[in-house]
Amino acid sequence: MATGTSSVAEAVPEFADAFGFDEFNRMQSEALPAVLGRDDNVVVSAPTASGKTALAELAICRTLANGGTALFLAPLRALTNEKEAEWDRFESLGYSVYVVTGERDLNPRRAERADILVMTPEKADSATRKHDSHRYAFVTDVDCCVIDEVHLLDSDTRGAVLEVTVSRLRRLCDPRVVALSATMPNVEDVAAWLDAPDACTFQFGDEYRPVPLHAGVETYANGDNAFQDKYRRLYRALDLAQPHIEDGGQALTFVSSRQDTVRAAKKARDVLAERDVAMGARGDYDLHTEAQELRNDTLRQSVVDGVGFHHAGLSREDKNAVERWFKEGTVQLLFSTSTLAWGVNLPARCVVIRDTKLHDPLEGEVDMSPLDVLQMLGRAGRPGYDETGYAYVVCESEDADRYRTLLREGKEIESRLAGELDAHLNAEIALGTISDLEDVMSWLETTFYYVRAQSAPEQYQFGGKLRERVRETLQELVDGGFVETDAELRVEGTPLGRLASKFYLRLETAEAFKRLADGVGGASGDATASATEDGVTEAAVLRTVAEAAEFDSVSARRDERDAVRAVLGSEGDEMEPGNRKVLAILRAAMDGTTPSELQSDAWVIRQNTLRMVAALREFLDRFAGPRAANVACRVEARVENGISDAAVGLTAIEGVGKGRASKLAAEGLTTPADVVEAGVAGLVDAGLSEGLAERVVEQARDLPVVTVEWGGFPETVERGASEMHEVTVHNDGGGAKAEVRVTVNGVEMSSEARYLGEATLPVGVFGGDPDELEFRVEVAFADLPLHPVTETRTVEVK
Repeated sequence: MATGTSSVAEAVPEFADAFGFDEFNRMQSEALPAVLGRDDNVVVSAPTASGKTALAELAICRTLANGGTALFLAPLRALTNEKEAEWDRFESLGYSVYVVTGERDLNPRRAERADILVMTPEKADSATRKHDSHRYAFVTDVDCCVIDEVHLLDSDTRGAVLEVTVSRLRRLCDPRVVALSATMPNVEDVAAWLDAPDACTFQFGDEYRPVPLHAGVETYANGDNAFQDKYRRLYRALDLAQPHIEDGGQALTFVSSRQDTVRAAKKARDVLAERDVAMGARGDYDLHTEAQELRNDTLRQSVVDGVGFHHAGLSREDKNAVERWFKEGTVQLLFSTSTLAWGVNLPARCVVIRDTKLHDPLEGEVDMSPLDVLQMLGRAGRPGYDETGYAYVVCESEDADRYRTLLREGKEIESRLAGELDAHLNAEIALGTISDLEDVMSWLETTFYYVRAQSAPEQYQFGGKLRERVRETLQELVDGGFVETDAELRVEGTPLGRLASKFYLRLETAEAFKRLADGVGGASGDATASATEDGVTEAAVLRTVAEAAEFDSVSARRDERDAVRAVLGSEGDEMEPGNRKVLAILRAAMDGTTPSELQSDAWVIRQNTLRMVAALREFLDRFAGPRAANVACRVEARVENGISDAAVGLTAIEGVGKGRASKLAAEGLTTPADVVEAGVAGLVDAGLSEGLAERVVEQARDLPVVTVEWGGFPETVERGASEMHEVTVHNDGGGAKAEVRVTVNGVEMSSEARYLGEATLPVGVFGGDPDELEFRVEVAFADLPLHPVTETRTVEVK
């Protein structure tokens, strides 16, 4: 490999076919010697669209040439899929690319053999937490880690994850790190964090932009009606875009939600027609023909007028078509959400940010992050087409100065670890990457938090006293029962700490889950959310999850509160409105009917609650036993499938979800035992195909089938007498973890958690004061949404 050249063929002759161009640009050529000719870590800060992706690919080429494995951290999951498609160029050269997504989809053999791994920071966090398992051992073999958009460190919601993941990866296998970023004023802090020498640290200014940028802030006259304000901002955005469209250019307008992209595009078509703005697409016969292939009806009607929209909910084919038409200039006005700014390189002569505020289902109304704003504006200007790019922020007058300062001075990258230090320190201890107090301090020094606090102590509460802060945090973890320590200052995670880490819980949520398991009470201490003498209740599970700290910022609008009341009645009246909204979404999900007023936030909240319920199930299993965990397991299955309580057991059958369970339940088949008894013929009568019916019956037979044999259990006992008898619990189906519990008149006599095959239980029959003794044997499964199996026997005392 040659470093003193701008020719792709000369620099990387083995990989020239992997690049879509012949010559590196000025920025790429200046960074090339550091990326290609040295082993040091590299940090590059450069304007958007200046060609940073090629530097990532150069770092990957060097790694592959040396027989190593490269990891590419992409900021969005959508980008990981795009990279997989884009990097088929490497596949054609004989190298394998593997995108690591969800746990269920992971192919450990492919991951282990991959030359290029692609992940989001969140997936890399999960993988490195499980590095000592066979499935994720591959992550410790990474030789080079390329971080795309490292300025994501400054993200309120995702920055800390990226920071601790990179720090952990460096502790595990110490890969070379190549970090790429849009323009950031304090690039030296990131370089210091990653130990990149000066010769490998680059800060390319606006003079390296392929197209000069004119950026400005425009205000609008806002009123009291938020809906009308959207249209006021839209008219302002169209005023800014129209001259460029009339001149044959294009405009990209960012709005706050998927729904808004559609609404804005529809309104913009009408406005441009009223203003008699000529759009070339209207007479393009080929476009009209191609548009008929689009899956989205609204998009099909829109693009023929030269106006399109783009969001993550579109099919891959529709997104690809819109992107191609926009690049070709056929679509001249495109509305999109912020995800496009982080993804496809889709520049436009004019970029307008119509919405600087957005609705987050978990946070309520929030300001768009400065990172997103700068990322969007950086899309202005098409290299080779435009002499200047134009970028505008449309905002209220009171926000204008803040955005002008942002455009003028940029945004220094800060660490977001401070606000989550306790959870992340707990995670490192639970994982075993930290084993004593000295390790705690060493870990601290590997974080961007440590570097940034030394560089700008006035911006961090503890400044130069970070070691004291960490010691205090460690003591809080010990006091909270998450960590244990000894006289020799060794530290170790407790079961509570390990569960909190496993499920990425806030520590206050983990404490609430533990309280429920201990029977002390739910998150609020209210009686309706507590464990009763008879065990954990469904209401307790729902209430504890709804009041988790992760949902503290959820808001409930006025129309939503009416819908919440319709779902819950008086249940949870004393809860905060946002948490009660979460409870209503949970209740509605269990019934399979979510009111329209709650649907906009329901999917995100439901996905988060499913993770929470799964976590609570494990907490209950660990600290209260399978019987309590079974309640959470059934709640989880009902929230996920929208099935009745009577039929929830059907979802324990592999391949049976909401649709099939509902179909079977409608025919009176509500349990796996019913399915087995009905047989293939019965399931065919219920509407299943014969092949599917055979598979469902086979899967149902693999589930536990419990019977209780009372043997010589008496019908009567003399008062004052005592006898010992045996009760045998048989499982004639598949094995599973269960709790076998025996009670007499509601008082527990014995309880045993075990992997259930066959269990023989000694049971004492004592003729005491009651005239009648009711013995109950109950078998509950922790990990299966089956109702507990109960058998009773009454003994008369004479």
